Amino acid sequence: MSFIEIKNLSKAFGNFVVLDDISLSISETENMVLFGRSGTGKSVLLKCIVRLLEPDEGEVFIEGTNVLNLSIKKLNEIRKLVGFLFQSAALYDSMTVRENLEFPLIRNFNFTRAELDRKVKDVLEKVSLEEAIDKMPSELSGGMKKRIGLARTIITEPKLILYDEPTTGLDPITSKEISRLIVELQKDLHTTSIIVTHDLICAKIIASRAVVLKDGKIRYEGNINDLTATEDPFLKDFFSGEIVESNNGRN
Repeated sequence: MSFIEIKNLSKAFGNFVVLDDISLSISETENMVLFGRSGTGKSVLLKCIVRLLEPDEGEVFIEGTNVLNLSIKKLNEIRKLVGFLFQSAALYDSMTVRENLEFPLIRNFNFTRAELDRKVKDVLEKVSLEEAIDKMPSELSGGMKKRIGLARTIITEPKLILYDEPTTGLDPITSKEISRLIVELQKDLHTTSIIVTHDLICAKIIASRAVVLKDGKIRYEGNINDLTATEDPFLKDFFSGEIVESNNGRN
């Protein structure tokens, strides 16, 4: 059984159809990269999976449970299995790194002070930022913020992680570091991941499979190397543009 099963999912904003009858299966521990031009519904799809946005039609199953049929209480239980890394890392500016990492634990679980301290220490070791524990977000570089955002995403030990442009705004070297860290964490935690990105270098490091959205539909699906080597005019143009952007350090 697939870890995630999306069936005939559609979403429109007014007359603008963003997702048009999307069906997709993601296997357990798979790293699937989602490509597409701006406005093709990549981030919308992520948000529909966890009902941050309500689809107009279709079904979304996580471990066999249709999340679109759940009450808010039961939905929140399912959401505990999911980590979501936003483009900006979404750290709370008024909280230290320690407080940012503790926040989802205090909100969703009943850990003791000793357990909180241990989990924060462990997750900071995973992202190699133990020394940042008492810093404020304003004291961190862009790459450090991404790492702390990633640490907060995994501290609840999710089974599924949704990454929305994890390397946006980073220089090419830091982008590769974050991409390799995502792969390492996936292997350590045995998570299933969906990664929305425009960064071809990132995708080649992370992806076990790639999907390309066009006009609200899944137009291409397969191995990242096969997709980038294709003679298909749309893919050739799309990926050549992504290579230029990556080489210029824009993600």
